[in-house]
Order: sequence, then structure tokens, then C-alpha cells
Amino acid sequence: MEGPTYVLEFEKPLRELARQLDELRQRSIETNVDLTSETHSIEQKIESTRREIYSNLSTWQKVQIARHPKRPYSLDYVGAICEGFQEFHGDRQYNDDRAIIGGTAFFNGDAVMVIMQQKGRDPKERIARNFGMPQPEGYRKALRLARMAEKFHLPVLTFIDTPGAFPGIESEARHVSEAIAVNLRELAMLRTPTISIVVGEGGSGGALGIGVTDRVLIFENSYYSVISPEGCAAILWKDSAAAPKAAEALKVSADHLEKLGVVNEIIPEPTGGAHNDPAQAASALKYVIQKHLNDLRALSLEQLIETRYERYRHLGVFEEAGATRS
Repeated sequence: MEGPTYVLEFEKPLRELARQLDELRQRSIETNVDLTSETHSIEQKIESTRREIYSNLSTWQKVQIARHPKRPYSLDYVGAICEGFQEFHGDRQYNDDRAIIGGTAFFNGDAVMVIMQQKGRDPKERIARNFGMPQPEGYRKALRLARMAEKFHLPVLTFIDTPGAFPGIESEARHVSEAIAVNLRELAMLRTPTISIVVGEGGSGGALGIGVTDRVLIFENSYYSVISPEGCAAILWKDSAAAPKAAEALKVSADHLEKLGVVNEIIPEPTGGAHNDPAQAASALKYVIQKHLNDLRALSLEQLIETRYERYRHLGVFEEAGATRS
């Protein structure tokens, strides 16, 4: 269900309190009786319940917030923090993939290249943007724009929000895996500062195809994973209903990712998620991006490449098992 009444399962206690508050206000109007103290009491209860719910979210509940249909999308953030966005189209080989949008803009007065994944807000736009699932030409467009940014010494900002690259027959026929692989290699060597921000879902190689950057930032209730919780549950537990268990095992939430060193910083969200106060979320994003841009601009190109190499070289931990003697 989508619309003003969209409520997640764990938010139902808040909906019930909100209903009681509306009824009390209506009764006050109809009976002309002052019920200020009663309404104030419920308002306080709503606020305390909201804090309690959102300070104890499970990993799966955070995944649900990341997918909330009212959550700000990439274009919303770019419109809020940038000026003069000029979209560029096409990969110069096949087509223009509308799941990935890119172009130049001004961020705090400085020119930047913006590359973003966009799901679409209504059914018509979702179909046009393929539900935010890019095809190979989308990744080739992204690489074309990244190389243009390198040529003109523009920092690159990428906004990640996808359940994954499109797995259809046409996409595979046009070599989506190869397109993503080339992006991983080329973005790793790009000679300009790069920052990616996970604003909603960060699904698999579909996200990584524009996510190999100097800094990776993530919103508090976003997730970043090698596979969706449902996909993992279907493989390991043979049941997609085990998605909450899979989400916890995958360590996909922002706090887990920061501890593991996968992301550099968590961007705080308003209580209840970014959709409850998009302006506040955008303000927090703008501040964090500027901070990291300042750090990256202080590095020479050689230092930038070396630091980026070291960052990805040291992701993950492995152990070597000793040889077994018979």
C-alpha cells in the first residue's frame, strides 16, 4: 500500500496513537470542550514511542525504511543540495538508460559531476526508470561521465539507490557483468576526487558499479549488501520469509558497515527516517559531502590514487589454514 497512510509493520503503535489524537481533536471541535491537556499527553506519548521504536530498530526494519516509498530519492537530494544541474544522456554506444542519471551541477559554488541511480516515484516513472535497476548502457554512461569529469578536473558524486543491476535476458546479452567490471577497474584509477552516497538500497554489483570511490557515505537507515536479504534467504534457508534473519547475518546496516570499514561515515537521519524531514536529511548530507570533499582536495593526484588503493586493498579479513598432515 502506498500513499499518505503508508505505515510499516513496526510503526503501527504510532498509527494507533495518531488516530486517537485525531479523534480527540475532532471531539474538542465538535463539543467545544478544551481538551488541551489530553491532546498534549497523547502528543508526548507519540514522541516517546517514536524515540523508543527508532532507537531499537533491527537490521530488517532498517531495510524496510531504506525501501520506504516516501523516502527521498537521488534526484530529490541533488535538487536540494546542488544548483544548475544539467543532465547528459546516452552511453554513445547503444542507448540512454534512465535508471542512471548523470550530469554537471554546482555544489556550494563548485562544479561537480553527479551520477545517480533513480527508482521513480510513481508507477509510470518506475517503469521508465526500470525500478532503479540499471542495464549495461547505464554503467557505460556513468563511466563516460566519470571520464569527462576526470578530463575537466571535476569531483564526482555518485548516489546509490538500487536493488541491483537488471538481470534480464537483454541486459545479459549486452554484457552487464562486463560493463560493471570495467567500471570497477576504471573508477579505481580515476584521477579526480570521488564520493559515493548510499541514499536507499545498495544492492550487489548494481550498486558497486558506481560505488568504487575515495569515500563511501551512507544514510543511517540505508543498507549496502552483496545480495538482497530475500535473495540470501532463498539460497541459504530455501525460504524468502527468512529475510530478517538473512539481513542480520549479512551485516548490511550502516552501523555494521562502518565497523567493518566498508563505509567511511554514517549520515544521521531525522527520527523516523529521512522521509519524515527531507530538508533536514539533505542538510546533513550537504555538510558531510563538503567535509569529505575538503579532505580529498587537499591530496595530490598521486596521494589520491594511493589512498584509494590502500582503502580497497585492506577491505575484508581472511585467514590461511595450515596444511593438514595425514
